[in-house]
Amino acid sequence: MNNNDLHTMRHSCEHILTQAVLKLYPRVLMAMGPATDEGFYFDFDPNGKVISPDDFEKIEKEMDKIIRENLPISQEFVSLEQARKMFSGNPYKLDWLKNISNRGEKISLYKTGNQFVDLCSGPHVASTGKIKAFKLLTLSGAYWHGDEKNKMLTRIYGTCFPTKEELDKFLWQKEEAKKRDHRKLGVDLDLFTFSDLVGSGLPLFTPKGALVRRLINEFVEELQSKQGISQVWTPQIAKADLFKISGHYDKYRENIFQVKSNYSEEEFFLKPMNCPQHTQIYKSKPRSYKDLPIRLADFAMLYRDEKPGELMGLTRTRSFSQDDCHIFCRPDQVEDEMLKALEMTKKIMETYGFTYKYRLSTHDPKHQEKYLGDKKTWEKAEKLCEKILKEAKISFFIGVGEAAFYAPKLDLIATDSLGRDWQLSTLQIDFFLPERFDLTYIDSDGKEKRPVMIHRAISGSPERLLAILLEHYAGALPVWLSPVQVNIIPITDGQSGYAQKIYTRLLAENVRAEINNKAEPMQAKIRNAQLNKIPYMVIIGKREEEVQNISVRTRNNVNLGQLSISEFLTKIKTDIEEKRNLL
Repeated sequence: MNNNDLHTMRHSCEHILTQAVLKLYPRVLMAMGPATDEGFYFDFDPNGKVISPDDFEKIEKEMDKIIRENLPISQEFVSLEQARKMFSGNPYKLDWLKNISNRGEKISLYKTGNQFVDLCSGPHVASTGKIKAFKLLTLSGAYWHGDEKNKMLTRIYGTCFPTKEELDKFLWQKEEAKKRDHRKLGVDLDLFTFSDLVGSGLPLFTPKGALVRRLINEFVEELQSKQGISQVWTPQIAKADLFKISGHYDKYRENIFQVKSNYSEEEFFLKPMNCPQHTQIYKSKPRSYKDLPIRLADFAMLYRDEKPGELMGLTRTRSFSQDDCHIFCRPDQVEDEMLKALEMTKKIMETYGFTYKYRLSTHDPKHQEKYLGDKKTWEKAEKLCEKILKEAKISFFIGVGEAAFYAPKLDLIATDSLGRDWQLSTLQIDFFLPERFDLTYIDSDGKEKRPVMIHRAISGSPERLLAILLEHYAGALPVWLSPVQVNIIPITDGQSGYAQKIYTRLLAENVRAEINNKAEPMQAKIRNAQLNKIPYMVIIGKREEEVQNISVRTRNNVNLGQLSISEFLTKIKTDIEEKRNLL
């Protein structure tokens, strides 16, 4: 079943949910609800009735009854007056009718047999019997139109799939995702925290979390330095003039934090991205065609004013950084630079164990006002992106309207171990910012030419990637990324001296280790190390000290037996250098 057909089935299942609720609770008022990427939801005004998850079984039975009746679902168009009369007792539908009328659209109804009717533009399946496996999931509160000034409604979420097998897989995935929630793992593993005094969406990284974040960035730096990419550092604040020229002031202002000065009337903003400031580094001195490409990487912090309700752990924050790079090149160098970036992306995705696909994110020609520049230049940039993908034999799909306001994008969509999709890296070919900032170079013919600006983020935000990796690996980060790689467990106090000797040796070999000297039984210490997802446990008893060996166990409870310290160092350093996950 394709996505359109699945969306139609879910939309129809949402109508069946509404019909079932109204049948069971006649006083409840229906508001609205759509199909979604994961299923559907519908908002109800309980009108004095308290609906809870305890009611789901009863509602599902009524839904199943409606499905088995195989009632026809048909569309009908009516006048505004007819519709107002039909829904006269429902303020939500009357409000909806007003919006439809203001847009000058036809008023469409969908009927389920002679039992249920609702305002809807469709499409729907032909009859209720076409609905297959479904399940009600959760319940929450939601304001009408998302406005907290309006009444709080009851939102019921559900999902629907063509087969029970697909539904069961989805439900397993949801349950497994709860166990892997990075917000819980981040606290359990002592990686990061949030504080109401600091502010929502502003993560605080502990020593362990800061280390992992740094390792993610260092991996990118290890790869990009081989491509002649140089790091720069730019301030987190800039004058509004910079963003007026770049276009962010007009096209992105609602997402930028404004900064006030006590001593100046000038308008300042926290930067939401690095590209405008990088143009000024490029422009700081004359450039020749021989200088190009100029590649500037930046790991500086960025800030975006996200709505509180959209913040989500590390996946959606107000402060973050990016493995950002901007490449200023000649037109004849664009393809080669893009291919280098694509190759780097491939290496990183393979290392983390993600499968992935690309989305060519284009502008929406129906809403040219949302974008900088002219239609012709947009088409030129998008055709070039498509050409590069095809020549690299990379499969992709089109995402109309997903472009940045200044450039089309090649967005990498990574799939994690639970089958969920995440957007990570992005590549953008930009003809507009060089024009707006009047960037030039002297070409071989002695004339001024305009460079092309390539925007590149390989793994994207390290903060967001950390969240994804925690859920991808269920907290068991690869050895090279684990903040503590070895937990040394002396069985008794008598082995403390030998444990210290091993600890010193591991640190000297750049292996991150710690000693558990707590007054606990050995099995409790092992369990604690496993809960903290530490890749290796080195267990030291009297026998190990006598023969100057160690007993090694993994966090997955695999006993590697006795090894010499040298043998263990060879093994763990191989894991670290090859960036492999453990078992």
